[in-house]
Amino acid sequence: MTELSFSQQVYQVVRRIPRGKVATYGQVASLTGHPRNARFVGYALHDNPEPGVIPCHRVVFRDGSLAPGFAFGGPERQRQLLEDEGVHFVPPRSDESAGADGWVVDLDRCRWKA
Repeated sequence: MTELSFSQQVYQVVRRIPRGKVATYGQVASLTGHPRNARFVGYALHDNPEPGVIPCHRVVFRDGSLAPGFAFGGPERQRQLLEDEGVHFVPPRSDESAGADGWVVDLDRCRWKA
């Protein structure tokens, strides 16, 4: 049996994130068995071979902010896709950075409990 590449492992995990939920890059990395590779999750998702099938828009930064380099339409498109699925956004707490518009995903309500 052929071992899956890291990117293939990322795609398998991301396919499991349910509609209306999000995971962080670090969470996806941990679920692949590579907890220190959050940055590489981003690289894999940037090259998503099936954007409509592998829901990379459901992966966010650890503070709930969106990736400014979302490859499939930018952070505004990512937010719209998430809101269409029922993901809630809140203003950032004072100790957090925030996305371009200052709002972050409500991780308390919307984080995937894998």
